[in-house]
Amino acid sequence: MIRQHHDLEIPPMKQKLIVLNAAFLMLTASMYLGTGWSLWLFQFQSAPHMTIDNYYWTFVPQVQAASVFFTWMTSLMIVSLIIMIWVEWKTDMRWIAILVLLSLLAATGFTVWYIFPYNDTMESHITDPALLTTTLDKWISLNRVRVILWTVEWAGMMWYFAKRAWQGLQAASSEQ
Repeated sequence: MIRQHHDLEIPPMKQKLIVLNAAFLMLTASMYLGTGWSLWLFQFQSAPHMTIDNYYWTFVPQVQAASVFFTWMTSLMIVSLIIMIWVEWKTDMRWIAILVLLSLLAATGFTVWYIFPYNDTMESHITDPALLTTTLDKWISLNRVRVILWTVEWAGMMWYFAKRAWQGLQAASSEQ
């Protein structure tokens, strides 16, 4: 059966690719959500125990690895969201994809302009305890803002899937 989508018939293979694209976006938004809330709920708690002698190995390599991974993931998400916007352009679902894209771009810009400078400071092998405390406190505060943006991304994708599920249930009930 071929599904109707904004007045066009979409072949089953393209339908599968559309679903796969949306699933990829849900996965990646969930990865951001999980990373952010894990930081907020668990990892920020260790900041008071970090000293100039122990912070580097508990902070820097993990942040560097995450930066590389999330840079690639974000690039793929942007492409995927552009595809979703194009596919959904003639439906009201485009606004959800636009919301997710805008929150992703906001989180990315916020990271590059505000958080990366603190990452760089942490990578420089801080030797002043006061500077370490100030840097960590500011880094944590900025990351709380980023977690909120990541939560908006995830909520947008959840809204997309919930709306599609609701539409599926409505269609199924109308066929009965």
